[in-house]
Amino acid sequence: MEIIINQTKLSLEKGDITKYPVDAIVNAANSSLLGGGGVDGAIHRVGGRAILHECKQLTTRIGKLATGKAVITTAGNLPARNVIHTVGPIWQRNTAVAPRLLAAAYRNSLSLADDMTLRTIAFPSISTGAYGYPIQAAAHTALSTVKAYLEKRTFLQQVIFVLFSDGDLEVYSQELSKLNTTPV
Repeated sequence: MEIIINQTKLSLEKGDITKYPVDAIVNAANSSLLGGGGVDGAIHRVGGRAILHECKQLTTRIGKLATGKAVITTAGNLPARNVIHTVGPIWQRNTAVAPRLLAAAYRNSLSLADDMTLRTIAFPSISTGAYGYPIQAAAHTALSTVKAYLEKRTFLQQVIFVLFSDGDLEVYSQELSKLNTTPV
């Protein structure tokens, strides 16, 4: 599924984010930036030591990466040119904090891409794996945040959500169809 928002293509695909030849893929990182499970582990495994080396340099300089913040490194052996690392929130019921932090992770990643004049970016579904964020709530926050960002001026020409499963793709597709935009 694809839509256009202010001349930027927003698309949803099922796939492996480590195979996307975009300007940047986004890593759903942990605060240590040293790799982990899920998307984070896959990006570090495929990307190789160059990513870990830069992440260690960053954490020496800035300490742990706060939830909702974003930093950029090389992509090492990945087909992407860069990796934007962001930390999503761990799901907590009955709190308004988690949605704000998740939105910040998307917004700060997009802003960093714009700061670097990147044209293409691929996102995973941040926080929905080990961090336990419910997929429907995460999809709503992710897509509404990205839509609002793209409605402003941006260098980005394409934003891709790369979803791990058919079920995740279906949830994101349903949420995207609710947005008030014109399909391609």
